[in-house]
Amino acid sequence: MEQHWKKIWIGSAGNMVEWFDWFVYASFATYFAGSFFPEGNDTAKLMNTAGIFAVGFFMRPVGGWLLGRVGDRRGRKAALTLTVTLMSASAVLIAAAPTYGVAGYGGVAVLLVARLLQGLSVGGEYAASATYLTEASAPGRRGFASSFQYVSMTAGQLLGLGLLIVLQHTLTSAELHDWGWRIPFVVGALGAAVIFYLRRNMLETETYQEADDTPQGDRGTVRALLRHKREALLVIALTMGGTVAYYTYTTYLTKYLSNTAGLPKQTATLVSFCALLVFACLQPLAGALSDRIGRRPLLITFAVGSTFLTVPIMTLLKHAGSFWPALGLSLLALLVVTGYTSINACVKAELFPTGVRSLGVALPYALANAAFGGTAEYVALWFKKSGIESGFSWYVAGCAAVSLVVYLTMRETRDIDLKRVGGGPGTEEPGAEEPDRAPAPLA
Repeated sequence: MEQHWKKIWIGSAGNMVEWFDWFVYASFATYFAGSFFPEGNDTAKLMNTAGIFAVGFFMRPVGGWLLGRVGDRRGRKAALTLTVTLMSASAVLIAAAPTYGVAGYGGVAVLLVARLLQGLSVGGEYAASATYLTEASAPGRRGFASSFQYVSMTAGQLLGLGLLIVLQHTLTSAELHDWGWRIPFVVGALGAAVIFYLRRNMLETETYQEADDTPQGDRGTVRALLRHKREALLVIALTMGGTVAYYTYTTYLTKYLSNTAGLPKQTATLVSFCALLVFACLQPLAGALSDRIGRRPLLITFAVGSTFLTVPIMTLLKHAGSFWPALGLSLLALLVVTGYTSINACVKAELFPTGVRSLGVALPYALANAAFGGTAEYVALWFKKSGIESGFSWYVAGCAAVSLVVYLTMRETRDIDLKRVGGGPGTEEPGAEEPDRAPAPLA
């Protein structure tokens, strides 16, 4: 059990730093947008920085393919070490990027390159950590263990927001806009260096070491993945609603509260911080629940809630007016999203055999994120600029409705044997259930 927790700790800590670097771009965008673009409308500047944020997502399929292949052929440890190296390099580039006043659009070019590197890194990080945490967990505890992926993702975002709150109270607004926004990227680069050391010494999962279900030449190849087209399409479809809702209530929430609801930036940031803190604590509870009742009930609960509550929640948030109403509505939204975030990592990992698991999670998930998650903020700002901001709420609800259909028709994955699923002729079909067994106790 001690080895299981050690693997979960190292995998989660690295994931936290990766996502800190990824999310501080969005958290600090309101402060550095004016540094890289000429004077103009504030919403237009945010759209420009959101556009670069979205571009990072379009590198995620490339990262998913490249690093997913590394994870399946060289091991989960090798992929996780490479992802944090790329993220560290990107953080350094953003921290040192010249402003528009110094280099014109040259600074935008540096920002773009850094964001592309971040997309490459995160495209592999999600799948590598999802696969690692799922395979490293004790039998009957996969939902609980893999839920720490979103605990660590949210912790990274909380650290970013916490640093923003500290800087808001220690620096003037002018200092933050001028040079203070560079601080989190320096912190991220240093954190990534520490994680690189930890991951160099981490243990490989037993499931990967013992795998013999896929010939070595086929491991991590698109050819091998195409033998599991149904599962790959399933990952795309079940990700669609979840990723849009997640990015709406995390990265976009602070901007929505300040740019639309009219809350001061400091209040909007504090709302996001408090809501995300509770959200992180909910993940292991929901993950443990899925080990007892299955994955599908939680996914269906998320999709039903997101389909029917998104429009009312976003409408009320627009008129929240103060901290407490905004916090209450944000918590309600994130409670709904927990049904997806707490278990989506293990659900996707459970669909594929060991020899193609990392690529099978990475590439379809990255494609779905590029199309829906990465563009969520940009789509939201486009609706706002077009004068039909409420249309975005219906867009989020519609994406959740599509995923609801998938959740209602997919098979349960909780009891699948990770060492047997899709292992070749004579094994059970991916997604088929094993005989019922009692899950491990929660304590």
